[in-house]
Amino acid sequence: MTLWAVVPVKPLPQAKSRLANVLAEAERVELCRRMLSRTLEILTGIQEIAGTLVVSADPVVRELAAAAGGVPLPEPDPPNLNRALLLAREAARAAGASAVLVLSADLPRLAASDVQAMLGLAASPPYLVIAPDKDGRGTNALLVAPAALIEFEFGADSFARHVARARAVGARVEICNLPALALDLDSPEDLELVRRAEPLLVPKE
Repeated sequence: MTLWAVVPVKPLPQAKSRLANVLAEAERVELCRRMLSRTLEILTGIQEIAGTLVVSADPVVRELAAAAGGVPLPEPDPPNLNRALLLAREAARAAGASAVLVLSADLPRLAASDVQAMLGLAASPPYLVIAPDKDGRGTNALLVAPAALIEFEFGADSFARHVARARAVGARVEICNLPALALDLDSPEDLELVRRAEPLLVPKE
């Protein structure tokens, strides 16, 4: 199996708008930069991952990705997450990927062991390994083989749609419930959890 990771990233000035009441724009941008850098450091350090594609409309994000050893990919216009992921998946397949890991860039507690746990649930294709968000409705990480197993359905209630698509094509489905994969930083309450657990990640007020 040749595995590539795909990390979609919004333009930094647009990211984490729900934190606008507790962080200024410059602080939100810096927070997102730190989370992305940490995510790329983790992914590039995992031997099983042949390469990491970072798809974004933001040239600053793409420059950061390239500097961290990732492969930058411009997002098509107009922005659309699932279309961007399709583009990235096809780029990964062109590079020889037989499996793809789609990972959110806003998982502040992520560690290499969490990614390894997902990889440990993979066996013979076809399969889908999925990590839901803390509400059990969204998708924070998705590992599929073959790479084009299903169409991506990221968005509200995507967890159920991804599982249904995989089962419809006869793929084995494994659910990876880990706290670090479930915690995507979206709300001021999430920020406080991260501030206590990962103080170096959050810019000082």
